Amino acid sequence: MTLPLEPTALVSTPHPGVSVVVPVYRSTTTLPELVDRIHAVLSPVGAYEVILVDDGSPRSTWEVVAKLAHGSPNVHGLRLGRNFGQHNALVAGVREARYPVTVTLDDDLQNPPEEIPALLTALDDDLDVVYGVNARAAQDRWRRVAGRLVRLSLRSALGVDSAPQISAFRAFRTQLRKAFAGDVGPNVSLDALLSWGGSRFGSVEVAHRPRTIGVSNYSFGKLVRFALDTATGYSTLPLQIATVIGLATSLFGVLVLGYVTVTPLITGGSVSGFPFLASTIAIFSGVQLFALGVIGEYLARMHFRIARKPTYVVLETADHSSGEPAPVQLIEGSRS
Repeated sequence: MTLPLEPTALVSTPHPGVSVVVPVYRSTTTLPELVDRIHAVLSPVGAYEVILVDDGSPRSTWEVVAKLAHGSPNVHGLRLGRNFGQHNALVAGVREARYPVTVTLDDDLQNPPEEIPALLTALDDDLDVVYGVNARAAQDRWRRVAGRLVRLSLRSALGVDSAPQISAFRAFRTQLRKAFAGDVGPNVSLDALLSWGGSRFGSVEVAHRPRTIGVSNYSFGKLVRFALDTATGYSTLPLQIATVIGLATSLFGVLVLGYVTVTPLITGGSVSGFPFLASTIAIFSGVQLFALGVIGEYLARMHFRIARKPTYVVLETADHSSGEPAPVQLIEGSRS
């Protein structure tokens, strides 16, 4: 069990209210402790709520979420129809938030809830979004490498210098969700969406604990896939890279042509043979396939948007007033 930290001192004036959104996936063992610690930290604030979004976990996880929601008026549960992805679940929770400030954190207790007041205090400094970061996060090396790739893609998408400081532990003004109130498609990045509504990003150093229960659901491949989705979904950088590579290889081709035709005239030798020609063709073919792949990524995103594939679907909700989880019919991808 993770040892809780001492809560950071809250701002001196009462806070107008905080909504804590937690994407949940197969976390039956950590959820009760997480919710208890959030209660202990935010009770002095006054108005707050905890929104637990079950992202297509087995039924046992939803039973824990529903039990926590039935036991506290400050806890609300949403159950998605399948596993849509962490950021899709976050968008679902953010759209249900009732208070002026929203905080997001993972369900694995690596980001201690006791650090939430640090984010709230920093958010008062004329910022729209504050990230809780730690220079020495308790993660494996491959996770840190993949995380850098994700942050690089987000920097190109957001166009802000704070992108290298992005993390899943964030606080922002809930009104930013107005910028993505409509259909945003199936592949989303909450950080990129937040940049649509604000540009004042900041960060504050917080503690980061090693994982003591379970393993991360993010593999290296999934992180790379998310980085590609973000880069192709929210920026034109991949197309620009393909253009630069195409120009560079065209210049290389001109130089090769000059070498092949001029060298024999100077040396009196014969024209270079098949190996040189084959390697040149291979280079140009690779560049063409790369460019086609980039264009294909953009076309695929357009296809899913035209097909109106939803961002998420909420199947059930649970709160303190309901005796049983209430089924609903809601396709959030088309909700205005």
